Amino acid sequence: MALARRITAKGIAGCLALAALAVATPSWAQLGGLPGPALPTLPSALMDRLPRGGDDLIDRTLDRALQAPARLDGLIRRSRGALQADPLGWPVAAGEIVAIDLSPDARALALAAGYSVLREEPLEALGLSATVLSPPRRTSLKRAVDRLRRIAPDTDVAFNHVHVPASMEGPGATGGLAATGAQATNARLGLIDTGIDVTHPAFTGSGVTQRGFAGPARVGAHGTAVASLMIGRSGAFAGGSPGADIMVADIYGGQAAGGTATGLAQALAWMVEQRATVVNVSLVGPRNALVERAVAGAQARGVTLVAAVGNDGPAAPPLYPASYDDVVGVTAVTARDRALPEAARGPQVDFAAPGADMAAAGSAGSWTTVRGSSFAAPIVAGLLARETVSALAETAVDLGERGRDPVYGAGLVGARSRVAPDAMGARGRLSR
Repeated sequence: MALARRITAKGIAGCLALAALAVATPSWAQLGGLPGPALPTLPSALMDRLPRGGDDLIDRTLDRALQAPARLDGLIRRSRGALQADPLGWPVAAGEIVAIDLSPDARALALAAGYSVLREEPLEALGLSATVLSPPRRTSLKRAVDRLRRIAPDTDVAFNHVHVPASMEGPGATGGLAATGAQATNARLGLIDTGIDVTHPAFTGSGVTQRGFAGPARVGAHGTAVASLMIGRSGAFAGGSPGADIMVADIYGGQAAGGTATGLAQALAWMVEQRATVVNVSLVGPRNALVERAVAGAQARGVTLVAAVGNDGPAAPPLYPASYDDVVGVTAVTARDRALPEAARGPQVDFAAPGADMAAAGSAGSWTTVRGSSFAAPIVAGLLARETVSALAETAVDLGERGRDPVYGAGLVGARSRVAPDAMGARGRLSR
């Protein structure tokens, strides 16, 4: 079965929890039909665990559980047509359909049906290829996706979903072109985000190689802060792997439609080519067939993916890539080691790390205060540059319920990377 029509184990568990919550809440259970396609068929054993009330109720409940957060509406509106919404409200690149490993016969059928090839995205390092198509004239994007799935039933077909930093509405203000400092010749750590400011004191002594996948790499506040918590070192400040070299893939480039699934997949392919072993992705989006395949391809080639679980609240839908199988999902805690109220919860949470009441690299050599799971994930990624996931779990401080739980995962790690904002003279705030 094509990946576009199934769901991962982590995602299944999250959907089941949300579905149960939805049916238990009268305002959800009494909803009428919601727009959008039915969700992927779930295995019968899992269907047996869903609330009773008919297939229609199950479909409506799951659709509601996977609706995009309302905050993303503003991102789409401000894009001036570069983005549009998929049937569940998630932002996608306007007029773009992604077909994975499209066969020559299926390609010919698509062209005969009025689709046009916008570009080819070879992803040899991941064992994949992606063809980006535009819909036939006078055909909506949703109808075009549905029709292409019928034309090429053995092909994974997806929207070109846009990923955003954790719970922010966008990647944050971008500065000028991102410079490259000392080359990261032996880097094994990778970051997929915005570009970073290599002139910041936090990166002194670290080799940094940057590459843009949505135009030239540009400095971004989000990427700079995340990278500092991954490899930064300056006075009292130290990230998860202080002083390490890093490869940075900017998938935004200051573009309104930056952060696409194709850009993320290209960045992962580059990381594999450069032999990265741990890659941090403090970004969130919906499940996407291309990203799922790219993540699996990178993992098969020895890459450990670390991702923020997101900050849309405990009842938020499963967010990706953190919810893909074997991705290390990270939540954030406060200075009192309590989970952030806005942090996601569920089986996708593998570790907790500091993510509030702390300093990170800011603009023009300054320091800022940060909050959110975006800033917890890079600490864990830095730690995993030096030890395995299982070894890190053995050192985790158990929080919440005894043993692994959906709030803190295996427990708290990386506590030493929290440095009080006052200790660094932090100004301003960067959230989530």
